[in-house]
Amino acid sequence: MRVAPARYGTLFASHHVDIRAPHAVEACAARLQDTGLVTVDGLLSRKEVLAVAERLMRIVPHPHSGSDGLTAIYDTGTHAHRIGFAGLGHGELEAHTERAGVPHPPRLMLLVCLHPADEGGEVLLADGHDVLASLCAEGRDAAIVLSKPRTAYFGAGAGHPSQVFTVHVDGRVSVRLRQDGLARWSPIIHPYLPFVRRAITGCQRRLRLEPGQGYLLDNHRWLHARAGFSGDRLCLRALGDPLFPMQEGFTPDSIGISLPKTNDVV
Repeated sequence: MRVAPARYGTLFASHHVDIRAPHAVEACAARLQDTGLVTVDGLLSRKEVLAVAERLMRIVPHPHSGSDGLTAIYDTGTHAHRIGFAGLGHGELEAHTERAGVPHPPRLMLLVCLHPADEGGEVLLADGHDVLASLCAEGRDAAIVLSKPRTAYFGAGAGHPSQVFTVHVDGRVSVRLRQDGLARWSPIIHPYLPFVRRAITGCQRRLRLEPGQGYLLDNHRWLHARAGFSGDRLCLRALGDPLFPMQEGFTPDSIGISLPKTNDVV
């Protein structure tokens, strides 16, 4: 997996919120609405991760989560070769948004590292705002086609028809994507998949999480991926919907982009 060598060292610091400070929730809400990304630290136990998640979101259970709604992300040794289970192996994980195959994906994702990999395992984050801008810089065709309704089907038999970019009636944009064997595409999309993959790669920023460090992101805006790793890497993930108002999607750089309205729920 190629990653653009840009600004890796400043990503954590520039989005950091002291989650224990007064008004931390308000600070997280403001940053999420502005950039869609918050970084946190000092969360060294499952109890601490859960406490922070419960302050920020209504936790949505995942098929692999525990009774508290948190999912342990580690190499189980048995899931890696099953379609849709790459996150529970030790290999590369392609850029995606969480739960793309359900009608209403959770808005927020919190991921915290409890034990880093011996080698590798860096997080690769790409802002959908920047991905869309990169596509439009090459010409509007790819962005327009990737915004056409029902040109993708994410998930297995009970998946969901959608599109990569959902354009809301106010012109704001949301992102939904998976790139594994549970993604199926309309024939009109296939010629443009290399464009979106190249755009994502060019926008990715690398983040190596140390024990207790993590990030909170807008799952309708940011795409996340993972480098392959060795060792006993362990992270905890919470998915949910915010306990504070969040405007849907992001505003594209240029009002001249004028992508077709999807009029669809992300």
